[in-house]
Amino acid sequence: MRRALVLATILVASACSGDPGDSSSSPFASGVITTSIISIPSTAAGSTAVPLTNTNTTAAGTTAPPATAAPTTLPTGIPTIALAKVADLVQPVAVGTRVGDNALYVAERTGTLRKIVDNAVVPEPVIDISARTQAGGERGFLGFAFAPDGAHLYVNYTDLDGNSNVDEFAVAADGRVDSASRRRVLFQTQPYANHNGGDLVFGPDGLLYIGFGDGGSGGDPQNNAQNLGIWLGKMLRIDPRANGRQAYTVPGDNPFVATAGALPEIWSYGLRNPWRYSFDSANGDLWIGDVGQNAWEEIDWQAASAGAGRGVNFGWRRREGTHDYNTSTDAAGAVDPIFDFSHANACSVTGGVVYHGAAVPSLAGTYLFGDYCHTGLWGLRLRGTVLEQFDLGTDASSVVSFGTGPDGELYVCSIGGTLYRIVSA
Repeated sequence: MRRALVLATILVASACSGDPGDSSSSPFASGVITTSIISIPSTAAGSTAVPLTNTNTTAAGTTAPPATAAPTTLPTGIPTIALAKVADLVQPVAVGTRVGDNALYVAERTGTLRKIVDNAVVPEPVIDISARTQAGGERGFLGFAFAPDGAHLYVNYTDLDGNSNVDEFAVAADGRVDSASRRRVLFQTQPYANHNGGDLVFGPDGLLYIGFGDGGSGGDPQNNAQNLGIWLGKMLRIDPRANGRQAYTVPGDNPFVATAGALPEIWSYGLRNPWRYSFDSANGDLWIGDVGQNAWEEIDWQAASAGAGRGVNFGWRRREGTHDYNTSTDAAGAVDPIFDFSHANACSVTGGVVYHGAAVPSLAGTYLFGDYCHTGLWGLRLRGTVLEQFDLGTDASSVVSFGTGPDGELYVCSIGGTLYRIVSA
């Protein structure tokens, strides 16, 4: 079942177009955010959702509902936020924390993991994998996550041949990472240089979610995202700890463990390049920023009560956002994004985090996200059956990642070299 939602929209402006994932204009693969009436998918694995509609363009076989008028001012209670500079870094690309640790950790795409304490960067890197990777295009050190018990660190990077690796390192009680303890958990050959994904997130269930893009080039030429026999274009879910001779364990409740021809690690599929995803710390809902091709960017949402993406097909390459892309592709049962926006003034979505900090109380429960080509941040917030969308301003540019710090506040990475904290203006 799907619930109709009205999207309250503020028009926003920036200045970039095209698909940076298939060119040299951005290090990450992919408008004016448009007014819509949409439906929130609340489908479980195997069910079918009616495609939603944005503006006057409809997915195949649907009827467009009337669009609502965009408000001219921010809705009551939404503040103007500001960005407080925290540190200068080298191509910061991911932010995270470790349980019981008051430090903020930031990955630099060139291969180092940095530790920030009291807004000061500790000179010695936590770990340095720069000899194993090379930053360029969409490659490099792309993501990391500490295990829920803080005893292991997992890193996601492309190696010198451009292939994806997820490695594990042991972490001492005092937070020191043992570089000599490196163990490969997972390896994926990459057929092209782009759409590597790279995020790592431990979910509320304590398991590791690994996002892979469709393998690259343009238009998913091998239709990898719809092929359950390959990891590309998928979200994986594993217990990453070694289990005897096995590098990791596949949870028995993964959706495709008993499906012939499907890889059991797959949690959801039909993704083009999931560039940053997160679970709402308050309710476990899954939010994904999935980069589009030439015209549309999308935000995917799956409620924890409906399985948080378990077995869900997000529709690429049959659809780009809610719009037809390659109609020769079958994407049976695909669900639609909660929101998509055009390349009129954008190019590459950066998925974000639902805010639950104390610095800006009126943003509580708002999902903040950005776009590589847009100077500023945006927000989505569910109010019962209403989805509100906000242009939150700020002068953030080249935004590539969001993360929550040990203080519960939201941090933003600009690939240009700056780490920011969101504050009330």
